[in-house]
Amino acid sequence: MYQMQPPQPAQPQVPQPEAPKRMSVVQIALIVMVVGFVVWYLVTELTPEAEPYGRISSGTIGARYQGDCLIVRDETPYDAEGLTSVKYVAEEGTMIYRGTTICNVYSSGFSTREMTTLQDYRDQIKEYQMKLLRSEIATDARMEKLESEVMTRAREVRAIVGGARGNMSNQESLLDTAIQARQSYLKQKYSEDQRMTRLYDDEQSQMQRISSWTKQYAALSEGIVSFYSDGYEYGLTVSNYDQFTPAQIRSMLNGSKPGQSAVQKGKTTIYRMVRDGYWYVLMMVKDSNWNPVEGAVYELRLESFRDTTVQATVVSFTRSGGEMAVRLAVQAPVQPVLYIRTCTGELGDHVSTLTVPARAIYYQDNMAGVVVVDGQYQTFIPVNILEKREGEVFISAIQQGVLSEGQTVRLF
Repeated sequence: MYQMQPPQPAQPQVPQPEAPKRMSVVQIALIVMVVGFVVWYLVTELTPEAEPYGRISSGTIGARYQGDCLIVRDETPYDAEGLTSVKYVAEEGTMIYRGTTICNVYSSGFSTREMTTLQDYRDQIKEYQMKLLRSEIATDARMEKLESEVMTRAREVRAIVGGARGNMSNQESLLDTAIQARQSYLKQKYSEDQRMTRLYDDEQSQMQRISSWTKQYAALSEGIVSFYSDGYEYGLTVSNYDQFTPAQIRSMLNGSKPGQSAVQKGKTTIYRMVRDGYWYVLMMVKDSNWNPVEGAVYELRLESFRDTTVQATVVSFTRSGGEMAVRLAVQAPVQPVLYIRTCTGELGDHVSTLTVPARAIYYQDNMAGVVVVDGQYQTFIPVNILEKREGEVFISAIQQGVLSEGQTVRLF
């Protein structure tokens, strides 16, 4: 018997998941290219461009030693006793030669009353000259020219005093010359006037009277004259500077002056003559490990109002009490240290050289060098590399004189 079955519900068909699509090689290549382009763009646009050029600078390499310095000059002090005043003729700090008048010294027998009398005679001469000039009827063209020259020079001096640019010393000399020319003409113009002649005679007699109390000092040799003295000139000389102990040098650095004789103590220094071209330095260095080489040349930098750098030769040295006294000879103009007795200094066995950025070093045919840029021209200059330090390279040109501070070099 056929048995009927109730209808069965239809089973839903579940779709099979599709397999993920894979990118093709071309697509991957395109993505890599895009990312690479973006990275390149960001790097080139946001990273600052390296400087293409640099400059040559000065530098030094080597050890340095600091200390206190005592300056010794080849100078001779000149003094006098029983003086009243001094009138200086030569200019301070100038080179003078044998026979040049330096100053006039007035002795104790001289009274300022004598100068007052001389000035009184000169005032009378001036007043009488003015009286004679006012009585003139005819115009004196030469006198007017001389008077105009005096007034012009006087105005120029006044302008410099007021702040205008110019050399006061030269301008005062020009004014004095103009006044002397005018005075000489007046003396000649009124040479027949008896009163004027008598006044000139009185002036001359008074000047002779004053000269009897005056001693004129003239240079005995060539040198630089100075009217400033510190008292060290008598006991600290170029003939005995190497005989002082470290303790004595330290004492002088602290202000203790070397001894003077009893004769010198009763006198007053009026000027000193300084020989140019060489001087000496006594330097106290606190360094127990350094042994300077006698006869060796070191670079010495003196720190004062105006720093001075010179080459100094070691004469000798002495150790005592944790300090070392180094005696140095300097062949250089004395003008920079003319007024310096003590100062601090730096002595180095280093050498002055040139420095460039590390990127400036370029190798050509296995030879190190720098490329100097001068306008449109670029020149390869071979160098010796002395030292490398913190991105800088210390160099010296194989051919001397071709490199100097401030030149432009190419960076690589």
